[in-house]
Amino acid sequence: MTATPERWVDGFRVAPAPPLPLGSTAVARGICFAVASGTARRMTLVLLDPEHGDVVAELPFPEEYRVGDVWAMTVLGLDPDLVHYAYRVDDGDALLLDPRARRIAGGEEWGRRPRYRSAVVPPDDFDWGDDRAPRIPAADLVVYELNVRGYTRHPSSGVAAPGTFAGLREKVPHLRELGVNCVELMPVFEFDETDVAGAPDRLNTWGYHPVGFFAPKASYGSPRELKELVRDLHAAGIEVVLDVVFNHTGEGDHRGPTQSFRGLDNGVYYLLTPDGDHYNFSGTGNTLNCNHPVVRELIADSLRHWALEYRVDGFRFDLASVLTRGPDGAPLPNPPLLEALARDPVLADRKLIAEAWDAGGLYQVGSFPSYGRWMEWNGQYRDALRRFLVARPGSAAALAGRLIGSPDLYAGRGTGASVNFVTCHDGFTLADLVSYDHKHNEANGEDNRDGHDANESWNCGVEGPTDDPGVLALRQRQARNALTLLMVSNGVPMLLAGDEFGRTQRGNNNAYCQDNEITWVDWELAGRNRDLVAFVAWLTRFRARHPVLRRAGHPGGQDVPGWQYPAVSWHGARPFEPDWSPDSRLVAVLLHEEGVDSVFVVANTDPAAVEVVLPEAPGGTAWHVAADTATGRFGDGGDRRDALVVAGKSVVVLEALPQVVVSGGGQR
Repeated sequence: MTATPERWVDGFRVAPAPPLPLGSTAVARGICFAVASGTARRMTLVLLDPEHGDVVAELPFPEEYRVGDVWAMTVLGLDPDLVHYAYRVDDGDALLLDPRARRIAGGEEWGRRPRYRSAVVPPDDFDWGDDRAPRIPAADLVVYELNVRGYTRHPSSGVAAPGTFAGLREKVPHLRELGVNCVELMPVFEFDETDVAGAPDRLNTWGYHPVGFFAPKASYGSPRELKELVRDLHAAGIEVVLDVVFNHTGEGDHRGPTQSFRGLDNGVYYLLTPDGDHYNFSGTGNTLNCNHPVVRELIADSLRHWALEYRVDGFRFDLASVLTRGPDGAPLPNPPLLEALARDPVLADRKLIAEAWDAGGLYQVGSFPSYGRWMEWNGQYRDALRRFLVARPGSAAALAGRLIGSPDLYAGRGTGASVNFVTCHDGFTLADLVSYDHKHNEANGEDNRDGHDANESWNCGVEGPTDDPGVLALRQRQARNALTLLMVSNGVPMLLAGDEFGRTQRGNNNAYCQDNEITWVDWELAGRNRDLVAFVAWLTRFRARHPVLRRAGHPGGQDVPGWQYPAVSWHGARPFEPDWSPDSRLVAVLLHEEGVDSVFVVANTDPAAVEVVLPEAPGGTAWHVAADTATGRFGDGGDRRDALVVAGKSVVVLEALPQVVVSGGGQR
């Protein structure tokens, strides 16, 4: 075997490097660079000035340093702090980012057009202290979706570093008070917020256009600051789930910038038509070729990196149905990527949550390949709850299954497979859901054509802002109805940040490009709507206190020997007389576990009140009203009831509490 010699290239001493790991690695002698491309004839390492990104030197990889399709080279004596880098393929013009770059420089200043380059990350010395991941069972989760920048960018946030990881750390006490135990961070991979096509005055504040899969968003803070955030959230008993985008990249179609993948191996990384055009199942111009072995490995390595380096607790996959598509774009019955992730030993205790649809019309809610691991955003829950709240025909019967974890969709997978929500970043906020009949996206510059038209919303009589006290009261009640039903449902409830204090986007249901007060969370609302914040906090505590609301398995309606009631029973104005007719606007459900817990929920979406005869309380207990959205009263150990008058457009929750024998033999 002939030894491959060191040599001088453009004034730098270089030596062969191992082909793995891919990416850049600081070693004692310098920095190892390894990048794969099956189509490149020549590969050049371009060293860049770390301050401005100017080219310092160009070092062609010697052919004898190539191993298979991997170009690998060690540059001796190179200091990671004094250099950035890029790759040039076949003497082309584009300077390409390292697809494995763990830090991407050039985008540190939010809103300024980035001049991206890859940076080498020195060995880590972060002190995790006694960090322990909460590892909360799915059925016990209460998820809270937020955007790192929007959450604290508003002047009212009162944090020292608005719009950053550090700013979010200052809001951990609010999260604890609220009782959520999992935050789902909208994309934190590096993205270019200035890439809104034809709209230099608007910024892509959501971040669903990744530039790299291994590097945190530089303008949100350093890798160290993200680790500090995760550590603090863990210390507060809160898990961290990252919203990850592997369905496409920010390179777009042929008109987009060539940043990395397209220049390295376009036909490997992207799904291409027979004519060589990009398939567009993401709605953004390109579609990642997720089930190609090279891309599968890239995605798995990315997830392991975030799990190990940043200790995050799980991932929510944007437009995850793309991950089921094969090289011709057709969905695969057994997608190798999904199975590999589900069975990956490093990811074995991390949550995997799918947005089980894509922009190509593939809708897999309830049928997403789960391999016993995958959870799903349950879009059918959202739609059913919204339709019931506005009393659509047939909505009472449709809601019933959603309240008990959607067994029709997730039979055999348990309630934890269903992430229930009524609002998320994509669509109306809760306050807007009860304030607008129609979207108002004019500020997006697309003549209000963008965004969903089918919102199942209701303005309660006036479109948008009003001073009418009756309308405002009805909106508040409708919002509480939604929150209450969400929090008493089996499955995993997910709240949208700011819904707990009435955040509005002024009717914009597609505010991806609004980096302003439309998307910034206004914390003054938390002060003005303290009652609503307290109500949500009470709901999370109520849920935590009642095991029948957090069942891992779907409750059955069959009789159980020795039990007074089945695990779930349905009722109406009278016990055991549910009305599933298309015109029904009443749902009453008893969730029961003999000798352990019983909760009775009545929801009435008719404008008129209805008298409800309660089923007999389980032996030794009495029904007590825990919450009534018509009166606004909530709390533990409320009034005892044997019958109810449920006001129009309201929800009442009762809990079975032990009867107390008082003097004289009576009970209360």
